[in-house]
Amino acid sequence: MVVFRLVPALLAALVLVSAASAATPTSQRFDHLTTGFELDGQHRDVLCESCHVDAVFRGTPRDCASCHAKGTRSNALPKSSDHILSTEHCSACHSTTSFSPATRFDHAQALGGCASCHNNVQAPGKSASHLQTSAGCESCHKTSAWRPAAFDHGNITSNCSGCHNGTRATGKNPAHIASSNTCESCHRSSAWRPATRVDHSHVTGTCASCHDGRVAVGRSANHIPSDANCASCHTTVAWRPANFSHNGIAGSCSTCHNGVKAAGKHATHIASTTTCESCHSVVAWKPSTRVDHTQVTGACASCHNGTTAAGKHPTHITSDNSCDNCHSTTAWKPANFKHDGITGSCSSCHNGVQAGGKNNTHIASSASCESCHSVATWKPATRVDHTQVTGTCYACHNGTIAAGKHPTHIASSTACDTCHTTTAWKPANFKHDGITGSCSSCHNGVQATGKNLTHIASSSACESCHSVATWKPATRVDHTQVTGACATCHNGTTATGKNPSHIASTSACQACHTTVTWSPVTRVDHTQVTGTCFSCHNGTTATGKGNNHLPTGNTCESCHTTTAWTPARFDHAGVSPGTCSS
Repeated sequence: MVVFRLVPALLAALVLVSAASAATPTSQRFDHLTTGFELDGQHRDVLCESCHVDAVFRGTPRDCASCHAKGTRSNALPKSSDHILSTEHCSACHSTTSFSPATRFDHAQALGGCASCHNNVQAPGKSASHLQTSAGCESCHKTSAWRPAAFDHGNITSNCSGCHNGTRATGKNPAHIASSNTCESCHRSSAWRPATRVDHSHVTGTCASCHDGRVAVGRSANHIPSDANCASCHTTVAWRPANFSHNGIAGSCSTCHNGVKAAGKHATHIASTTTCESCHSVVAWKPSTRVDHTQVTGACASCHNGTTAAGKHPTHITSDNSCDNCHSTTAWKPANFKHDGITGSCSSCHNGVQAGGKNNTHIASSASCESCHSVATWKPATRVDHTQVTGTCYACHNGTIAAGKHPTHIASSTACDTCHTTTAWKPANFKHDGITGSCSSCHNGVQATGKNLTHIASSSACESCHSVATWKPATRVDHTQVTGACATCHNGTTATGKNPSHIASTSACQACHTTVTWSPVTRVDHTQVTGTCFSCHNGTTATGKGNNHLPTGNTCESCHTTTAWTPARFDHAGVSPGTCSS
């Protein structure tokens, strides 16, 4: 309650009035209550004429101000000059019992501002620790209850932290972002939360200390991988567009440079992985600082084509575009030569100028090296393509350069290709053209087929009867080489035998015939004739009996012999049917 000081004169007057009343008590007690105005407190001791001036009773004022004011009839003590500005309703604060101190204070009757009383003279004013403000007390406080104050920041002259320091008023809580004490940079007094704005010039922590997705909006889900140093790219003036700095990027280039978030590889970029940083620098994207060939997925020639990068020079050997067959990305020269991608012939390089060619002892051949040699191992040759050999067989197959005729080979010239082919050496497509030995030197039943079991008895001079062009049938029969009897062949099966009209004889053909001329017979060896004389000497087959021959039977041998036909040894027993005189 506010204690008001009463003017000393007023107090003295009251004391005098009280004393006078005590000294001259009314001779007759009057019940003042009957007037409707009960005398209480100090009014009970005041002389009647103090209020009822000139004995005027009717119309005497009943309110305090009608008496306790200057110029009233009662001339009661008025409000002092230093009384607070207030209404004239004295009873609102004072009582008749004791005017001072005031029994209570009804702020509704105060007409001045709070500070007109609450100035640390008339009533307690702002304490030394009160926040600095030019506003009237009523801006924050109310008369019904001084505390808590309904705080109005309107006329606060100091900054927020002058009060909001955790002592006078609530300060920054432990979870508050790292910042200066200039609260008003972000907050407003009308509504502390949410902050009206964030003045980043007063934020002392890093961006990520707030922009973590909890305190404030953090990096979106599709934000590029980076460290937490937002300020590397963003500014507090304008978050977008970002003044991009690659310094804090934690992800690979392609996590951003994918053609969606940021420009990716263009259509003409070489075939490669997405590890951009292997070749490019964030300081200057072009030209690339180096080419890390481990990241190149395309073939060498997709870049080394003379346009994108240096390609094959004019004197390069004829090859396909598989550069990596010979060259490495570590060192282009010297080449670790591989023949895999060579499209030209061997001799286009192996010509004795660009690379070693055929040596002086090389066999006579074409320049098609690859026909015989392998790029994996030049020596020994993997095969011999005889279609590329220009020399004779024997030029190589002489027992020195290549296998020659073995000791058991048939006697022949050195024209191997007469019988053999380069496709398959064995079996030989045999030709007798170059054979220098006799047939039997090969056709002996061991090296080549010999005489079969049914062959006629003969010498081993096969060539006497047979031809190398056609073995069967025999071209002729050289009877000088036949060792068997004629009948061993001329038996009607192997060769023509005796015809049905042949004279009865043994099979000793050679007794009458010769191999030079079979017919006519050179002689008749009658020892080999098995029939009668007449079976031949019948005048048809051979000379028969002459017209002047005496009448006889046909038993010639009765008189004649095969040794000498004439003279005959006459045997009369055979004369028939003639008579002796005939």
